[in-house]
Amino acid sequence: MSSIKETVLQINLAHLTHNFNYLKSKVNPGVKILAVVKASGYGSDASIIAKHLEKAGADYFAVAYVSEGITLRKSGVKTPILVLHPQPVNFKKLIEYQLQPSLYSSRVLSAFIETAAEQNQKDYPVHIKFNSGLNRIGFSKNDVEHILDTLHKTKAIKVAALLSHLAASEDATEKEFTIKQINSFKEMTTQMIDKLGYTPILHQSNTSGILNYPEAHFDMVRAGIGLYGYGNDAKYDSELKPVAGLKSVISQIHELEPGESLGYNRAFIASEFTKTATIPIGHADGISRQYGNKKGFVTIQNKRAYIIGNVCMDMIMVDVTDIDCKEGDEVVIFDSNSSAAQVAEISGTISYELLTAISPRVKRVVIDDN
Repeated sequence: MSSIKETVLQINLAHLTHNFNYLKSKVNPGVKILAVVKASGYGSDASIIAKHLEKAGADYFAVAYVSEGITLRKSGVKTPILVLHPQPVNFKKLIEYQLQPSLYSSRVLSAFIETAAEQNQKDYPVHIKFNSGLNRIGFSKNDVEHILDTLHKTKAIKVAALLSHLAASEDATEKEFTIKQINSFKEMTTQMIDKLGYTPILHQSNTSGILNYPEAHFDMVRAGIGLYGYGNDAKYDSELKPVAGLKSVISQIHELEPGESLGYNRAFIASEFTKTATIPIGHADGISRQYGNKKGFVTIQNKRAYIIGNVCMDMIMVDVTDIDCKEGDEVVIFDSNSSAAQVAEISGTISYELLTAISPRVKRVVIDDN
């Protein structure tokens, strides 16, 4: 009998340990592991994930925003935390909670130096972000001399690391572009190191970089989606174990006669006798409307049940005409057997979006904590 009585997101820490160890096995001894726990630990719970990985030996954590780093500090995390996209308005808080900023433009670099000096900081650790081809945020190679000149005029900060981000490391058809990115990063960091007089930590690889480009491992790698069980490739997915499992229950079963409609805007009209199950999860929980009208599915009694009609704010309805089920039965939205990648792909999206969309109101339950 299932223990599931309501909508829950199960967080399997044994799977997290497995994934961490697998990714760590792909890099040479001495290469640091930075665990990316932004977006609530990819939709799970950042504090639970970080505290577990801290015990497992993670060398660094990364979040997107200062507020996420503060949450980790308040939960007791002591390991260095990199803030990937900090905003100047939060720099005082960043320093107060001993977070490390990724500085990606002249404006942000100058603003942080000013704040650090005002706070009487000396050699505050920062990461300098270079744009090697993603063209999102980051300094260009033409900025190297300016960065060095700015750094030499202050004692408030010290470069702890230089980083960049790969754009298509999971795509074999973009290997030439990825190699170009790696070489560009090497060129920019060599210029920086020559003038700095010491070698900061270098990091560029994301999960797919870890798995596909050992030449880009440098001093540290950033493990994101791989920690949560997804390798962006079937051959790697088989080696990893999904950490999050989203489950619910059947609230009620309805029987529709031909011609009867279901849900808002009568988006589904039965053409034949149809048995439907209503499940207490909806777009306010992270199951967006794109999954409606048979573009998404759940699993009941090991069979796919497609979502019919429009996804409601708090409910979905699925077709269980050919499934022997009853009210109170367990419903799997995604887990180890029916992965978030599979569910997302059939609806034209990716696992990242589905995982990170899960609402805070969905109850988190830790399992297999060992």
